[in-house]
Amino acid sequence: MTRRTATLIGFVAVLLWGVLALLTVGSAPTPPFLLNALCFAIGGTLGLIWTARSGGLQQLRGVPLHVYVLGTLGLFGYHALYFSALRLAPAAEASLIAYLWPLLIVLFSGLLPGETLRAGHVIGALIGFAGAALIVTGGSAGFNATALPGYLLAMACALTWSSYSVLSRRFGTVPTASVAVFCVASAALSVPFHLMLEDTVWPAGMLGWVSAILLGLGPVGLAFYVWDIGVKRGDIQMLGTASYAAPLLSTVVLVVAGVAVPTLSLAFAALLVTGGALLAARASLKGSLNSKVG
Repeated sequence: MTRRTATLIGFVAVLLWGVLALLTVGSAPTPPFLLNALCFAIGGTLGLIWTARSGGLQQLRGVPLHVYVLGTLGLFGYHALYFSALRLAPAAEASLIAYLWPLLIVLFSGLLPGETLRAGHVIGALIGFAGAALIVTGGSAGFNATALPGYLLAMACALTWSSYSVLSRRFGTVPTASVAVFCVASAALSVPFHLMLEDTVWPAGMLGWVSAILLGLGPVGLAFYVWDIGVKRGDIQMLGTASYAAPLLSTVVLVVAGVAVPTLSLAFAALLVTGGALLAARASLKGSLNSKVG
């Protein structure tokens, strides 16, 4: 597989994550942990079938336990927080806050050995968080207090995925097949939390079930496998920059579907979040080029 092909494969994940919010809304009123269990069971089972048919099951035995723990907590934690956020706050606003993770990845990467946190990173972070603040306040002097728990969960969601992504870069030799184990373990972990904390409410009607199944096949399934291939074999800088298109794509999808209202403040917030992330990515790319020249 060439570097370009791996990069294109990784970009499929960005497209899939663009419909994550819409499908999550469509799966209502299924509670977060039950939805977690359903989606990850689908994504993990299909992954194990693919791994078995390709003869990769033997590789899974050599993966260190701490890698499985990290992957499980990353996938389980992110989606439990994400699904919960979209149950407690407006879909477009919660989704945009959650999509601060690309920006946070850039910032956190400055803490890794050999990486440098530049002025563009800091400025980009400030612009991005200004967009998040605009989402929370709605362009007014206050904010919707009833949605605050959802906003906080969305921020925790962004922190979880960005931390997981940065830490995962240390395990570049781990086979993509391990993602199937992450998914299955996340599904299993979701079951006791559901039984302890939630009422069992299955997806409502055809729309609910189709949304849940599509989540397991795409944004909470295939996306993790292709993303893993992209970041390990493709152009990581290109993929990191491409992921900043997800907030705008997600918002456009919600507006087109009639789930979100196309307000001026929402559009401006989306531009701030995405613009701040792109500015930070530009600083990273510039630093990378300078180091090669040097």
